[in-house]
Amino acid sequence: MSPVIPVKELFGRLADGTEVHRWSLANGGTRMKVLSYGGIVQSLELPDRHGRYANVSLGFAGLDDYVASSPYFGALIGRFGNRIAKGRFTLDGASHRLSANEGENSLHGGGDFDKRVWDVEPFASDSDVGLVLTHTSADGEMGYPGTLEAQVRYTLTADGDWRIDYEATTDRATVVNLTSHVYWNLAGEGSGSIHDHELEIAASRYTPVDSGLIPTGDLADVADTPFDFRRAKTVGKDIRVAHQQLLYAQGFDHNLVLDKGVTAEPEHIATLKDPSSGRALRLASTEPGVQFYSGNFLDGTLVGTGGTIYRQGDAVCLETQHYPDSPNQPSFPSTVLRPGETYRSTTVHSFSA
Repeated sequence: MSPVIPVKELFGRLADGTEVHRWSLANGGTRMKVLSYGGIVQSLELPDRHGRYANVSLGFAGLDDYVASSPYFGALIGRFGNRIAKGRFTLDGASHRLSANEGENSLHGGGDFDKRVWDVEPFASDSDVGLVLTHTSADGEMGYPGTLEAQVRYTLTADGDWRIDYEATTDRATVVNLTSHVYWNLAGEGSGSIHDHELEIAASRYTPVDSGLIPTGDLADVADTPFDFRRAKTVGKDIRVAHQQLLYAQGFDHNLVLDKGVTAEPEHIATLKDPSSGRALRLASTEPGVQFYSGNFLDGTLVGTGGTIYRQGDAVCLETQHYPDSPNQPSFPSTVLRPGETYRSTTVHSFSA
């Protein structure tokens, strides 16, 4: 039986009357709900070892909370994922000033890319089902040069994998670094801390940061540090070690330098497991880095999809991307996109129980 084409429903309206829709799709045992607002994954449901489903992605029940808050729950991030120092960079001799939204620095584009309403087209084939999301970011928006035409394809495969394919083009030289900001709790959103989740990441180095969480430019060895996840260990094993990097970020909020580097096709980079439910996530990507964030700034002020309060350490993010502040770090892999070129990136989430 071929997959059923995704179902569309009205989720709400913005203050200016713009309609926001929610799309429901399912395939291979994985169920998703996606909003046209921010391309947000509102929920992603998986069975545990006994076949019982739970939503493993943090989010909000209603549109108003997404509009009012900025934790980036489940959103598409751009035009540049992660941080850019002092909200500026120089490209081809021209200086560009970005919107600053984290002190003097720019985080996740610096503006409201995650709050834009995307055009969405559903699709279904003999084995796959999904959504094609498109959005145009105007020249100068948030300070970035060039009109960016972005397309993101969400695919649920017959095996229940969730694949994200990003593409973008520009009419002026610019920088681009798109990613997805899903907060994972494989025991189920609102179930409490993920410190007992087991995590393995194929990264022998990481990018240390200063007190503003901006990379210093160094690529440091993970050996004998809390950042060594080359062999699986629990997220909480070293999270309270008295290490200056953990003090800066109040936990983990760091780019790990993947051993594989940039690749043409997605390669395995990480595995996250929840022993209590048996659920596991295997991550593959074409990207050279992954930002590992341990939910440090969830402060008990947000009520999630299931009606419970989210607190510090209630989820992890594994954001596949190029390194933070790459436009200001010549030694980092380039994030420059020029006219006539196409930005491409793919990340695949494979689930099991």
